[in-house]
Amino acid sequence: MTVQNMDKKVYQDKVKAQLDKFNAQIDELKAKANQAKAGAAIEYNSKLEEIYAKRDAAQAKLEELQKAGEDAWEEVKSGFEKAWKELNTAFEGAVNKFQ
Repeated sequence: MTVQNMDKKVYQDKVKAQLDKFNAQIDELKAKANQAKAGAAIEYNSKLEEIYAKRDAAQAKLEELQKAGEDAWEEVKSGFEKAWKELNTAFEGAVNKFQ
């Protein structure tokens, strides 16, 4: 295994763990939405829809990263990091709004 392949594998494992953690946090936010009163529940669900879309985009980029050849993975990694940042921003915005 080349160093670049090893770096790619380590990066993919790290990203997968982060996405798994995010999914758990999203589930917690969804549980809070289910317990909220009607008006707040609508806001929660709106934010959750945005988070789900960003999460799905990050997941798609991760899958793209996993399939990328050695010569393209740095470019795909950059796209993933952009999607990850957008997911983080959406999630933090939702958490701050509902604290």
